[in-house]
Amino acid sequence: MVVPSARKEARDILLCDLDAFFASVEQRDHPEYRGRPVIVGGTPEGRGVVAACSYEARKYGVRSAMPMKKAVRLCPAAVFLPADLARYRQASKEVFSIFARFTPEVEEVSIDEAYLGVPAGRGVEIAAVIRETVRKEVDLPVSVGISCNKLLAKTACELAKPDGLRAVWPADVPEVVWPLPVSKLYGVGPRTEQILKSMGIYTIGDLAQCSESELVRRLGSFGAELKMFAQGIDYRPLELTHTVKSIGREITFEYDRWDEEEVLQVLSFLAGEVGYRLRTKGFKGRTVTVKIRKGDFSTFTRSRTLPYSTDLDREIYETARELFLHSEIGPPWRLIGLQVSGLSREEMRQLSLLEIDGEKRRQKEEELSHVVDDLRRKYGRTVVQRAMLLRKNKK
Repeated sequence: MVVPSARKEARDILLCDLDAFFASVEQRDHPEYRGRPVIVGGTPEGRGVVAACSYEARKYGVRSAMPMKKAVRLCPAAVFLPADLARYRQASKEVFSIFARFTPEVEEVSIDEAYLGVPAGRGVEIAAVIRETVRKEVDLPVSVGISCNKLLAKTACELAKPDGLRAVWPADVPEVVWPLPVSKLYGVGPRTEQILKSMGIYTIGDLAQCSESELVRRLGSFGAELKMFAQGIDYRPLELTHTVKSIGREITFEYDRWDEEEVLQVLSFLAGEVGYRLRTKGFKGRTVTVKIRKGDFSTFTRSRTLPYSTDLDREIYETARELFLHSEIGPPWRLIGLQVSGLSREEMRQLSLLEIDGEKRRQKEEELSHVVDDLRRKYGRTVVQRAMLLRKNKK
């Protein structure tokens, strides 16, 4: 039996996760919603998805990214609310300012989640104080997982939810992690779980003991990575906020997709998310990368470096769209991702005379983007969708 080596790292890693963040902010600001199922996202009658839901709603099977219509069927008595991103961002800013008091080593995962690096041996102590401070000053619940690497900190945080604290060290892996269902391992979705179960792998421990060559045969290089994770091994460093090298987002589908138009619509959504994050962080990027994972878990990337830096949804989408359509990677598709790298805070574009008219159009697009951003900050990220990104004639 392979047991992970003892902890030798010079620091502890904390994963701080604001529980059911959007819904928790709504319950904090509206006492009448406390104890009730709260679902935040698109309109119940629209085509939007669930952005967040309270733990009361999760008891009915509601989950983030679920189509809103399905959430309504599962929990018709819930409180359905549009996203108020400006209010959520303010709460997030207050919480992250608390994190910064304890350490400069903060990796922002999302608006409601961050990894923190703290002195070795003090992780549990600092985590307890962080939780108390966030509750006292911001009145929000935060779960914290503590370990020596990001993977085990993430696992510990999942075990601590809701509103708890848990430490999992490498020596705890056989007893604490290996008995867990394989679906609890980071990176294992429904489709992966199905394949692993067909191999007789039901727990994380089963996966840790499985032959790596067999996993690679069934899952590709992703199988080797999963085996390493199952053993509690994770070499990923903290990506500190001031050293951000790329901004991206990916979505794993609930089931394999065969419709090209559906995938393009998801790409348009991802372009809007990435463009928005670039602008809010003050970045522009030159390299657009599309990540494609097929139903058999083979994974491909296609990249293109632009002659200029951009933060515009339209330009990001059009580049990503061409990369996807010309990739010759056919269905079924399991995952689609979009990333912009080569970041800078200065415009690097040099125009030729033939580009003057195009630049005028681009300036109008920038003005439109800022208007859309203002609307998103005020009314929520899903308030505006660009029809030009959702439905385009295939070339």
